[in-house]
Amino acid sequence: MRVAPEKSGRSDLGRAHDPFTLDDFHSDDPAMRRCLEFARVAARTDLPVLILGESGTGKTLLARAIHNSSGRARKPFVSFNSAALSDTLLDSQLFGHERGAFTGADKRVKGKFELADGGTLFIDEIADMSSAAQAKILRAVEYGEFERLGSEALQVADVRLVSATHLPLRRFLETEQFRKDLFYRISGIRLTIPPLRERPADLRSLIAAEIELACREQQKTIVGLETRAADLIFAYHWPGNLRELKRVVHSAVALSPDRILTADSILLENLEARPEPAGAPDEDASEEAGSATEAAGSVSGPPAPAGDRNGDLTLRTAELKHIRWVLQRMGGNKRAAARVLGLSRSTLARKLASPSA
Repeated sequence: MRVAPEKSGRSDLGRAHDPFTLDDFHSDDPAMRRCLEFARVAARTDLPVLILGESGTGKTLLARAIHNSSGRARKPFVSFNSAALSDTLLDSQLFGHERGAFTGADKRVKGKFELADGGTLFIDEIADMSSAAQAKILRAVEYGEFERLGSEALQVADVRLVSATHLPLRRFLETEQFRKDLFYRISGIRLTIPPLRERPADLRSLIAAEIELACREQQKTIVGLETRAADLIFAYHWPGNLRELKRVVHSAVALSPDRILTADSILLENLEARPEPAGAPDEDASEEAGSATEAAGSVSGPPAPAGDRNGDLTLRTAELKHIRWVLQRMGGNKRAAARVLGLSRSTLARKLASPSA
């Protein structure tokens, strides 16, 4: 899935308040095209929608585009992530609470259902909800009725529900703690966003759009990628999907010293995804790991992270060498290094200050 550069220049998950619609989405992948066709059907109805897809594939982005393409577009789009919340907090977040309902409740607060009245409520990771919360959601979806926490007064809201989960459909259906009656109620139309590794036809345009966006944000000019950099990107399996693609491209633009993205600016999580140099002889399976390591260390500039000279191949050592390498590339600027690595300043400081550092 990509947002057409000529309209918005966006292909990532950011700027959640952009007024984009499904007309801004295009794909050359057959599975993604089917997903978008079903999304357009969903936008013309008020049926509840369930979006399936791995983490980082753009479920929130698609949910907002469906809302912006529907008859509810002028009403609120309210997003809510239900993962890792206690029943009390989830109840308060979804349905609101009265003053004095619990310790610290010093005023009446409207919940997500009430705030989304007339519009769309997007519940992410709905499979993580407790059974008690599921029962209340079912009632609110079926009848549009709920009570604020600490009140017996009935509240009514007209809400179109869009839900999402990272679980594959089979695992979702086999999850014993999730109510089947709620599943059938929230899945009026099911959409499946394919992972990025299964959409090679879209990768080139997605990368181009992210480079354009990163250049605007960083006030830089990138006119292309060197061959080895392109090989790294197109050989990678992108476990983090669009979210990871955004991080890799934006950090590459920041690290590249000139107008061409270089191989040593491509910071991928799995170094074994780096291809062998062109013309390298074929090796048998037992030598593949060694070849990948040699390829990773052959780039110019500061050496890419590799095993310790004393033979320490632990993940901690590799991570620390990678952090130090990025810090060197950023001229010792810890704030910039943390941004490129996708870490907070405190997390970076903690990793550098650990005993093994």
